[in-house]
Amino acid sequence: MADEPRRIAKSLGLTRTEQFLSQLCDRTFLKVWSYPNPFREQGKELCDLIAVFDEHVFLFFDRENQTLKGNSKDISLAWQRWKKEAIDKQIKSAKKAKSHVLKNRDDIFLDPKCVTRLPVKLPANDLVIHTIIVAHGASEACLAFSEDNVSGSLAISYSDTPNDGLSLPFTLSLDRKDIVHVLDSNTAEIILKELDTFRDFVDYIEAKEAAISNLDMLAYCGEEDLLADFHHNFDDAREKHFIGTLDASITGVMVPEGQWQAFINSGAYKRKKEADKTSYFWDELIQKTAQNALDGTLLVSGDGGIFESKSAIYEMAKEPRFSRRGLSDGMIQAIGYWSS
Repeated sequence: MADEPRRIAKSLGLTRTEQFLSQLCDRTFLKVWSYPNPFREQGKELCDLIAVFDEHVFLFFDRENQTLKGNSKDISLAWQRWKKEAIDKQIKSAKKAKSHVLKNRDDIFLDPKCVTRLPVKLPANDLVIHTIIVAHGASEACLAFSEDNVSGSLAISYSDTPNDGLSLPFTLSLDRKDIVHVLDSNTAEIILKELDTFRDFVDYIEAKEAAISNLDMLAYCGEEDLLADFHHNFDDAREKHFIGTLDASITGVMVPEGQWQAFINSGAYKRKKEADKTSYFWDELIQKTAQNALDGTLLVSGDGGIFESKSAIYEMAKEPRFSRRGLSDGMIQAIGYWSS
């Protein structure tokens, strides 16, 4: 008997910021592989959004806190309170969620009663779990704090001896041995809009985690500046972008502010954006099929294997933005030929 199609009811996010994160992740990871508000047990959320592709699992934690808004009298105290709620507590939640996924990868649900399991089956082999905190509510105060800050992004450093107790406001010191990625209102949008395929996003995350692991210290004034550094550095031998340096004698890297602004104003960036335009035809095909799979309206038996990573759509989704250009151009030309 053929498998009956099933309709998958996805949350759209419970708060304004969660809904925006959901929209961004639907674009980068595509609708079939991104799910807001998953649960680990009845009434207890695993994280604010989970995205799964291949062996990679991305756990997002989204938190908005307004402690810093309109608070200019004691900015250091307000910063510590904001950081405790928006960052520190989320890091603890991230560790708990990561542990649950590693131990109970089949017990992830889409509803608070834990009736509907996550439709994407996590692979039985080793998982690579990335935890990402998206913290809102600091950008305005960050801009006001220093004239040198051009974007309102949080400054971040990774080292063996993080010391947030002595850090300046709007500067995070994180442990490089237990990597947690922290984005803010500004950088979450930049990162997920610029790296809007699974392959491009994971290439950046892997390059960043490699730099954190290989260097004694990695510091940057904003995640967008680190992204610019990634785009600037290319290893011809491996045919991959990287962050920081390939010189093993260098143990610390500091990425200065303004890298991103210089990058997006360059001719190379503008030419890339122009060349990428046709590639979104590829995305539209995947998204339409993904939506049909979620709605249970695919014109194939069951869900066509999309959720079990056995479909042509899954293979299409592996392609990075650069490859999607040529693939889209070829497909559009073929459609034009056969319709003429």
